[in-house]
Amino acid sequence: MGASRICPACGMQHAVAKGEAVWPEVWACGACDHVPPRLDGIVAFAPDLADTLTGFDPKSFSTLSKSEDGHYWFEPRNRLITALIGRYFPTALRYLEIGCGTGFVLRGVHEALPNAALVASEIHPSGLAHARRRLADSASVQFVQMDARQIPAREAFDLVGAYDVIEHIEEDERVLAELHAALVPGGGAVIAVPQHPFLWSQADELGHHVRRYKRGELDAKMRTVGFEILFSGSYTALLLPLMAASRVHRSRPEQLEAMLKREFALAPWVNAVLRAVLEGEVTLTLAGMRWPAGGSRIVVGRKPAA
Repeated sequence: MGASRICPACGMQHAVAKGEAVWPEVWACGACDHVPPRLDGIVAFAPDLADTLTGFDPKSFSTLSKSEDGHYWFEPRNRLITALIGRYFPTALRYLEIGCGTGFVLRGVHEALPNAALVASEIHPSGLAHARRRLADSASVQFVQMDARQIPAREAFDLVGAYDVIEHIEEDERVLAELHAALVPGGGAVIAVPQHPFLWSQADELGHHVRRYKRGELDAKMRTVGFEILFSGSYTALLLPLMAASRVHRSRPEQLEAMLKREFALAPWVNAVLRAVLEGEVTLTLAGMRWPAGGSRIVVGRKPAA
């Protein structure tokens, strides 16, 4: 039936007209009259999970929002993600981001796709509060509270993204299948995850990760649910030895908060040097270099055209 929204109460699918929002601000199911509740003005599809310790500690959003701009790891990764979007899906007009957090990547995608209608989803309204402030000047962004394991839309988006999100979710293949189902035929997905189980550390435990992915694991899982892979590459390859060394030491429980702050509060000159290294790495990646290992994996997939 083409693009459709799904009633979370009865499961009925309703056609989405061309140019219409996938999830209108005011909407009631024509079959059961269900009206999705709102949390702080945001449509909520999974209100029972809002700001619970589901996959992530909502208290961490405040630290993230203060640290991402200018940070040596976040800024080059944004450039890589948005460049891949521009390379493979430059004409996308409907974009859905899963687990948008504070909106840092979303802002970059908005700049890369200025004509697209963007939907930012997050299970935690506290994260959406930061994202709304970050994109307060954009009328083309809608925010929804949602569980990625049950996306209430089918064949509705040209592009979906999930950046360091699905490693927090036990049922990652279910999320990938939902992303695939939410895409139009020929639509794409950009997924980023932490890589290499040998790098598992207290940083992963603090981040409520379920896993770090083996090389090729994400590609295989995306193929299983129907994606064809257009791009697969490592990120943070040049800094991998430094990253591995930093994860050998285990801190005592009372030192964990200080450890987390050190991850973000680097001396400016250290941050500048590390950022220059990763900016160079991204430039080489976009020029065709493929790194055999790295702290993260970024995969671009496409849903085959009908």
